[in-house]
Amino acid sequence: MESFMQFAEMGGYGGYVWPAFGIVLAVMLFMWIAGMRGWRKSEQVLASLRSSRRQREDISE
Repeated sequence: MESFMQFAEMGGYGGYVWPAFGIVLAVMLFMWIAGMRGWRKSEQVLASLRSSRRQREDISE
């Protein structure tokens, strides 16, 4: 258990390292969620454009 505490303290820099690690993790999670939402929105727009194109092609025939 003592070796884990030494690891967590990181030579006295643990108070800076762990919060920085948490912030980076939070930012990466936010970026992943934002990217997934944008991807889903793009897929919806693409599906809508494909649908409207099919309708125009059906009308012109």
